[in-house]
Amino acid sequence: MTTAAPAPTAVRTPARMATTRFLRHRLAVAGLVLLGLIVLLVVFGPAASRFTPEQIDLLARNQPPGAIHWLGTDQTGRDIFARTLSAGRVSLLVGLLSTLISVVVGTTLGALAGYFGGWVDNLIMRFVDVVMTFPSIIVLLTLAAIVGPGIDKTILIIGLLGWPLACRLVRAKLLSVRELEFIAAATALGAPDRRILLKHALPNVVDVLVVFVSLGVASAILLEAGLSFLGLGVQPPQASWGNLLTAARELTVLEAYPWQWMPAGALIVLTVLATNFVGDGLRDALDPKAKA
Repeated sequence: MTTAAPAPTAVRTPARMATTRFLRHRLAVAGLVLLGLIVLLVVFGPAASRFTPEQIDLLARNQPPGAIHWLGTDQTGRDIFARTLSAGRVSLLVGLLSTLISVVVGTTLGALAGYFGGWVDNLIMRFVDVVMTFPSIIVLLTLAAIVGPGIDKTILIIGLLGWPLACRLVRAKLLSVRELEFIAAATALGAPDRRILLKHALPNVVDVLVVFVSLGVASAILLEAGLSFLGLGVQPPQASWGNLLTAARELTVLEAYPWQWMPAGALIVLTVLATNFVGDGLRDALDPKAKA
């Protein structure tokens, strides 16, 4: 009589264990679902509106939410629903692209500093120290005032403001990675530094960068909202969540027409919260010391 072979057990790969840890983080999963819904809403939602973001109807000024205008209208009769979703595209785009700039600049300098060490490390890190001594908000407002407002300039300013943190994170990770045996083996076999850095060292900092991106996008969205609220970011008629909030600077609008600014404010809060929850979950999931 033959016995059945035991069922093969699933291989516990690092990716599988990280996924398991992430799914156990309830806030992170909830944040991911909420963030996905917001992205789907701002990408495909405008197609459900019968109005364009810049369509003016002076006969429908300051109307409250109703069957025709789902979230009401503003002081020139523009549909708040269409404008809020269109503004979301801009704010998310600013958050993603500015964070991408920070990642590219920070990873490049951090990788050079962490891998080569010596005078290269000292030169880069002293420059990072100098940059980080300046108050971020003051630098942000000064640069925005010098180069002027605009979506492209806002992306560039926020991106160049966030790279020092990415640089420090990548450097710290590479300082430990370069001492591992597979790096020493590649060096002993005569592999060039460029190949070792790109093929062997940098793939081991992906976990750090994933967490940085998830948290950096939330920070960039808040910075864009602040700049646009002050008139130094995205400029009308191009809508963003930040410049939609400028309507609340008027006391009449703040008290009598809350539908003109509350949707944008609520989406900023929900997006930042969801992104932070996802970032926290990714940080715990990618921690090699955490239990699967």
